[in-house]
Amino acid sequence: MKIKVGVIFGGETVEHEVSIISAIQAMNKMDEEKYEIVPIYITKDREWYTGDMLKDIDSYQDLNLIKKYSDNVVLYYKNGSYVLQKKTGLMKRIVKEIDIAFPIVHGTNVEDGGLQGYLQSIGIPFVGPDVYAAVAGQDKTIMKDIWNSIGLPMTKYVWFYDVDYRKDTDEVMKKVKKLKFPVIIKPATTGSSVGISICDDEEGLKEGIDTAVQYDSKILVEEVVANLKEVNIAVLGNHEHQKVSEIEEVLSTNKFLTYADKYIGDGKGGKLKGFKKPVKSATSKGMASANRKLPADLDKGLREEIEDIAVKAFKALGTSGNSRIDFLIDEKAKKVYINEINSIPGSLAYYLWDAKGINFSSVLDDMINIGIKDYKKRISKVHSFETNILQGFAARGGVKGMKGTKGKLR
Repeated sequence: MKIKVGVIFGGETVEHEVSIISAIQAMNKMDEEKYEIVPIYITKDREWYTGDMLKDIDSYQDLNLIKKYSDNVVLYYKNGSYVLQKKTGLMKRIVKEIDIAFPIVHGTNVEDGGLQGYLQSIGIPFVGPDVYAAVAGQDKTIMKDIWNSIGLPMTKYVWFYDVDYRKDTDEVMKKVKKLKFPVIIKPATTGSSVGISICDDEEGLKEGIDTAVQYDSKILVEEVVANLKEVNIAVLGNHEHQKVSEIEEVLSTNKFLTYADKYIGDGKGGKLKGFKKPVKSATSKGMASANRKLPADLDKGLREEIEDIAVKAFKALGTSGNSRIDFLIDEKAKKVYINEINSIPGSLAYYLWDAKGINFSSVLDDMINIGIKDYKKRISKVHSFETNILQGFAARGGVKGMKGTKGKLR
């Protein structure tokens, strides 16, 4: 019997379209002999849809057609199964059942623990990080504070809230100016380089912060690495077992890898491994369209250092599935700095595994198997008690009987 895999993607996030690309790449590479693939698309207005047309990238050129020809559904637990039930119509019939959810989502409201919290609360097995790891993996300030606590090498950084910046701009600027220019300014919880800027002086700093606060309430400012080489590596596993991919060097004519570098590319299109048919533009290739050197040109010492740090970083956040971890190297000083983790990376970083001789379908198999193991471990722990302390509560006076007992109910 096939495992019914509900692939969840989209959502109210600035990385909505990137998520669609990543999910369709993955669905086209899942082994249909093992899995029944059920696409679950979340629109930007947070409505959930399912239907076979959602597996085709061309369907997303007119979202009105999706709403017309797909089923508007809700996912919930019913009679021992996890079901997708229609929200409209007299019968509100069950459209599909799924055995495991596979979130392929990027950015706020979906990758940041919000979606994982819903899945965990209804009890369905799911692939990827749990709530805690998803939060830490999305919020760069939490992520860096955790890594800092175990001594991983990072550039100097500060962070602050937008409300504090507006309330006392001079105080926040004083805090930031303790860093050495140039600095890079980032919204703390966005991805895909959205809202990021580099500034060389105080004037540029204010402009960069004004840009970042449009996307987030928490802002991170970091020192820029000199003589920069950017490299990425993927880690697959959970807190018990991990393996590492090949390392890539990312190439850009900009000061940092921009959204356009990652997803727009040269626009030439063509056949791509993540799709069954030729794609119409480099945008449809996701992260696979970025310019890169794979494998990266690194000596053995740097390569081993990056692999070691990547595994430590992955375990420290308690993440699961397939994460991409980004590094910054000062080529002149031969110094490595960990930059950030992408808990559910664009294109699921399949190209990093492909370069090591592990194909995309195998990576997806591993991710699903890890999700099942995580679920079994999660349900083996005690999360509730069979006793009910409220039995007889009414007989003892109920809420009325609590008058004058403030602080005593423990």
